Amino acid sequence: MLDKTIYKQIFKSSFDAPIDVEFWDGEKVSYGQGDPIATIILHEVIPIKDIMAHASLTFGEAYMDGKIEIKGNLQQLVKIAYDSKESFLNGSKFSKLIPKHSHSENKSKADVQSHYDIGNDFYNMWLDPTMTYSCAYFVSEKDTLEDAQWNKVRHILNKLHAQSGETLLDIGCGWGTLLFTAAKEYNLEATGVTLSQQQYDFVSNKIKEEGLEGRVHVYLEDYRELKDTYDHVTSVGMFEHVGKENLGEYFNQVNNLLTENGTALIHGITGQHDGAGVDAWINKYIFPGGYIPNIAENVGHIIDASLQVDDIEPLRRHYQKTLEIWTTNFHKVEEEVISKYGERFYRMWDLYLQACAGSFEAGNIDVVQYLLTKGPSGTNLPMTRSYIYHADVASGVK
Repeated sequence: MLDKTIYKQIFKSSFDAPIDVEFWDGEKVSYGQGDPIATIILHEVIPIKDIMAHASLTFGEAYMDGKIEIKGNLQQLVKIAYDSKESFLNGSKFSKLIPKHSHSENKSKADVQSHYDIGNDFYNMWLDPTMTYSCAYFVSEKDTLEDAQWNKVRHILNKLHAQSGETLLDIGCGWGTLLFTAAKEYNLEATGVTLSQQQYDFVSNKIKEEGLEGRVHVYLEDYRELKDTYDHVTSVGMFEHVGKENLGEYFNQVNNLLTENGTALIHGITGQHDGAGVDAWINKYIFPGGYIPNIAENVGHIIDASLQVDDIEPLRRHYQKTLEIWTTNFHKVEEEVISKYGERFYRMWDLYLQACAGSFEAGNIDVVQYLLTKGPSGTNLPMTRSYIYHADVASGVK
């Protein structure tokens, strides 16, 4: 059968580590030497033309629908697929033109709500108590995920060298952990914006519960509509949502929102190589409109926006570990998720978490913190980076 012949070529070129494959007719084929890290079971024929058109989308949907089963380490399977230059995830013969996506304010709001407004209850099942849905910062092997998320928030605020009484804006504020920490521990007047109704409601209620009216503010608003200026701007896991065509506008707006010589800490998923920046399956099911820029793209936009770079810190291994813990947590609530959302939804999120962990492990993607100044680099900052780590220790970063 021609389909099986092509499948065998795909598997042979895609995996440098040993795997087993079971085909729909019962045939079993082993690739590589040694014990397999995983077994791929194909329950039915998946048309080759679909794979050639959109490999990740086709395989992703087949996994969600149970047409493909993976026995063994899914994260490692994805990792070695990225390691192979001839893999269906990397090979030019499988590449397609980057799709164009609308990023109007209405479309951006719809994209964000499709992901974050699944429900706070869903994220509460497997995130840590801080409800932080971004890369943590592990200083010690003993750090729990919650420890590492507190580390991350304080590490960001310490990098800014924020002083008591100053103002801070958090673009894409999530469930507000950074906002409340900035107000309560650093005595900043903190403002957050989000396009997620559920996140906005959560933060609004918490402001009232903790009596922080006047010190913490939150708005259900597009960051492009903001007019005020702030001493500091933070943005964690945000620029991945704005789209390739809007990255320049994003960094220009960061500049517009800063006071003269203000500082910004921009934290987001970033490539360290040339690549499409778009995954068709993730774009359809997880992050509509998403785009992952590489470092060169971001630095180019930073320069064009008249911002200057103070520090760049890659945190790839930190996000890999964060995703591995999320996956463990997610597996613990499998029955609850399936009961509430269905098995296809569970398989979709399980694939997403493990595939992302594998992608970070392979170095296909990274996460980077950019410390920026509006004005000459380092203005109002200490002469060396040591202030960051001294402040980390003083604020309890382990």
